[in-house]
Amino acid sequence: MANILVLKSSILGQYSQSNALIDGYLAERQGDKVQVRDLAALDLPVLDGELATGLRGGENLNERQLAVLAQSDELIAELKASDLVIIAAPMYNFNIPTQLKNWIDLIARAGVTFRYTETGPVGLVDSTRALVVSPRGGLHLGNPTDLVTPYMRTVLGFIGINEVDFIYAEGMGMGPEAQAKGIETAKTQFEALAY
Repeated sequence: MANILVLKSSILGQYSQSNALIDGYLAERQGDKVQVRDLAALDLPVLDGELATGLRGGENLNERQLAVLAQSDELIAELKASDLVIIAAPMYNFNIPTQLKNWIDLIARAGVTFRYTETGPVGLVDSTRALVVSPRGGLHLGNPTDLVTPYMRTVLGFIGINEVDFIYAEGMGMGPEAQAKGIETAKTQFEALAY
């Protein structure tokens, strides 16, 4: 039995391909403990100077800073308690949704999920694997327009999650035939997973 944290970030609700693909995958995994966070519904704050200062902790924090620090602590505890984090990262305008970026900004904290050393940063989330599900309107895999893959691999690695698999569903905006092919390809990728 695995502890799975699911982060859904699509703004498309019932029309979300990433949500549908993740739900289909989870339906096949019986016995796992699954916690789902719908980041689009959670309305996480956008990082600003006040919140960035608050996330460093310390004394004399205002009410807003204390609330976001507590929320960050909760999100980090969920992440660290998971064996696998499944992240919906659909491509919006060549990158991840704002909702997912807001989550990243709240969990990437010096001294908590990473630390700086003389030889560079060291991630502190060391017992979690990641599965990133990334539908795209066009065909971007292996092209300079795919900013999602290197960004997610970098930010996850930075906090210590180095075992990262990707599921791609490309061509979602290129008509019914391309969409069906993209979904089928993603399902095949899910089937090939070893966990």
